[in-house]
Amino acid sequence: MIFEWDADKDALNREKHGVSFEEAQEVFAPSVPALEVFDERHSVTEDRFITIGPIRRGLVLVVWTEQVEDVVRIISARWATKREAARYRLEFEDEQ
Repeated sequence: MIFEWDADKDALNREKHGVSFEEAQEVFAPSVPALEVFDERHSVTEDRFITIGPIRRGLVLVVWTEQVEDVVRIISARWATKREAARYRLEFEDEQ
């Protein structure tokens, strides 16, 4: 899998949310238990997905698209909210 992102957007994202896109890509590792959902609300011009999962520093929510097979374009990354973390835990509580 290949990852790409806009460098300017990454800098803004780090400043606003404290998570770099490079760090956020950890959530896509095959060994990481991640919750992935289709983002119907924001999939107007392209299919977007939301992935919630752990990285080294905590639980993140990553918004991404795949315009070319096996090329993930990260759009946004931030720390998961308490509500999102609870949803994640519910999904994976049997695996922990």
